[in-house]
Amino acid sequence: MGYAGQFGFRYGIASTWIGLGNALIGSLLAWVILGRRTRVMSKHLESATMPDFFGKRYDSRALKLVASAIVFVFLVPYTASIYNGLSRLFEMAFGIPYLYCVIGMALLTAVYVVLGGLMATAITDFIQGIIMLVGIVLIVGAVLQSNGGFMQALAALSAIPSEAPATLGQQGAYASFFGADPQSLLGVVILTSLGTWGLPQMVHKFYTIKSEKAVYTGTIVSSLFALLISGGCYFLGGFSRLYSDSVLRDAAGNVAYDSIIPGMLASLGDVLIAITLMLVLSASMSTLASLVLSSSSTLCLDFLRGNLIKNMSEKAQLLWLRGLVLVFILISVLLALDPPTFIAQLMGISWGALAGAFLAPFLYGLYWKGMNRLGVWASFLTGVGITLGNLFLGISSPINAGAVAMLASLILAPIASLLGKKLDSALVENIFSCYDEKVLVSRKYHLRREE
Repeated sequence: MGYAGQFGFRYGIASTWIGLGNALIGSLLAWVILGRRTRVMSKHLESATMPDFFGKRYDSRALKLVASAIVFVFLVPYTASIYNGLSRLFEMAFGIPYLYCVIGMALLTAVYVVLGGLMATAITDFIQGIIMLVGIVLIVGAVLQSNGGFMQALAALSAIPSEAPATLGQQGAYASFFGADPQSLLGVVILTSLGTWGLPQMVHKFYTIKSEKAVYTGTIVSSLFALLISGGCYFLGGFSRLYSDSVLRDAAGNVAYDSIIPGMLASLGDVLIAITLMLVLSASMSTLASLVLSSSSTLCLDFLRGNLIKNMSEKAQLLWLRGLVLVFILISVLLALDPPTFIAQLMGISWGALAGAFLAPFLYGLYWKGMNRLGVWASFLTGVGITLGNLFLGISSPINAGAVAMLASLILAPIASLLGKKLDSALVENIFSCYDEKVLVSRKYHLRREE
């Protein structure tokens, strides 16, 4: 709703690169580089969340507490952006006021997360995934068909003059290989693809890997799913300028980006609008559940338990978790009712701060023994500092600022670690010993060395 509309309108068909990056970098490479090592080390450390991982990997209670606070605070804009996008689509389809749509979605999320928990979320995710696969194929096909087919739609798109200053207004930029603004497009690809490596709700799936077979299955299924869904959405958004008459603009002529996809779909007929609603509802509810559970469980398990509440029983833990779910949803709804910016910008703030703060210490922590507390603190300050500084100063878009935050932390974290005090060598060796454990595998996975 937000990303596909805004970036499709801005970059044209080249926005498909974002979907390809999401699949290849955000999913395939993430599984290859992070998947197995995350499962092995997290099990060895007995950590169930990313803040808990930081606390045990770097032997610091303070890092654990600060990380849990960052998770809770910066997942709020992300959740608010989803309520925003979903509610605007329902407003377009049914004419229900935006306020009631937001409140309705929040109540639905609260009921099924509080009562169902993790297992209900996992089961519904599977069903929602099937709906998304079928829905995106039908919608992309309908949009192309309504414009005379792929080649005709591409020809119409190529005739539109570019609004980007760098292209000097010539035609064809929106149907070109790299679009109207390649530099900005690269920043979006980095933020939305590499950024997933540092998002707690994304990385958490690696903690639950059960076997080697699950690694291969997860890698293939996740990557293909991301290619179809993310690639399909951005490809769809790339044709949004063919629907310029349906795009809302303010008095100054600025595009209301959140209106782009609803405007495109409004002309497709009632059946396809219904399919779109099912598609977006499935995607949104799946994401909302993971966000709410990640933020609430992190604050409960990593911040309250053992710190503010020394002896928390299982019953009390469950009550606190449910209460925090409701608090998190309430805060997200309040932000969604009066959002300060567009959907994509809200998500950019969350992704920039979280990925900027967590990507470097998580990635280096899995591979490099020299990563230490000073490197982690440097990464936390860089990710949150650049995001908040840009938010108040307005130097660049939150998307570009998020990409800069991630790249900066990847550079600064190892430099700070080299300058900081090293961790106890015995502790580090014990942590990394999990990778040296010998295991027996069948011949189909390993060939005998020929003498």
